[in-house]
Amino acid sequence: MTSTEREQSFHDILAAELAAAAAGDAGQETGAVSGAAAPDEEEASAERLSADAEDSDTGIAAAGMSAAARAGAPAGALADEAEPQPLGAPRRRARVLAIANQKGGVGKTTTAINLATALAAVGERVLLIDSDPQGNASTGLGLTQDERAFGTYELLMGEAVLEETIRPTKVPNLLIVPASVDLAGAELELIDLEHRQHRMKEAIEGRLGDYDHVLIDCPPSLTLLTVNAMVAADAVLVPLQCEFFALEGLSQLLRTIERVRSTLNPALDVQGVVLTMFDKRNNLSEQVAADVRGFLGEKVYETVIPRNVRISEAPSHGVPALIYDHRAPGSTAYMALAREVIRREQALRDAA
Repeated sequence: MTSTEREQSFHDILAAELAAAAAGDAGQETGAVSGAAAPDEEEASAERLSADAEDSDTGIAAAGMSAAARAGAPAGALADEAEPQPLGAPRRRARVLAIANQKGGVGKTTTAINLATALAAVGERVLLIDSDPQGNASTGLGLTQDERAFGTYELLMGEAVLEETIRPTKVPNLLIVPASVDLAGAELELIDLEHRQHRMKEAIEGRLGDYDHVLIDCPPSLTLLTVNAMVAADAVLVPLQCEFFALEGLSQLLRTIERVRSTLNPALDVQGVVLTMFDKRNNLSEQVAADVRGFLGEKVYETVIPRNVRISEAPSHGVPALIYDHRAPGSTAYMALAREVIRREQALRDAA
């Protein structure tokens, strides 16, 4: 089997798993997450993926046809896949999610990268905007410094339009607006500009027709860059580390979201809170999880992202954890998170 064939097989297997779970899972009653594959089925899929993706040097190869269709997903698995829109029909409006937490080291960028990868794997067109001056999302998806000549900084400062800043990644259907070190100076430069809180919204508004999902990876601070992302977003997804100090940071973040909603973006909502770096050997992780669920209820995802060394290793290889090691507990958890996000987004579209 050639490298390209192995890469394509990876894409097909992952697409089949996520697509099959995305819509037909309402009647299933087993598994920690509704619609998740049975444990033996997921293990079998992981084994097949490991054999097919082994020795792959470049991750996923670009694919031109629908992922779910190639993988033989059942009819109705995804409405857009099973019943494609007529040629020329308008696409549904892309939902913009800001992935934010002012506390660093909570798995925010890791969540942005792997959630975007999982959504793209089912054939959804995904745009990831790296709004963190550290540029970790860009690095984690394999972009070199030379590929960041135009990015989020130029977009915010009006030096480039969205289409000029978008770069492809190794993941089919996933594109990125990269970040460079220049973005670190944007905070000071934005202060003197008109509509400084609306620069991101004005830059992307009306230009997202080619995408189903837009994710914005925010910096680990409550700055103008984060406010710009929240003003441009429909909702905020909050990664929350299962440690005590994270609870204090969560209350501060929720207050900021409320202030943005009351003054700048009345439609802004909390899409969900995902618990990260969960250590089942640690009683504190259990206590933090229980406290957050008691406070926020259904806003907290059922899926919990565990501590996992393979997730930490993946960025150094310039690929998402889902590609680096599909069998790792962290990768499996991010696949389950993608199922939940798809279901929540579908419920919002149905209610609209």
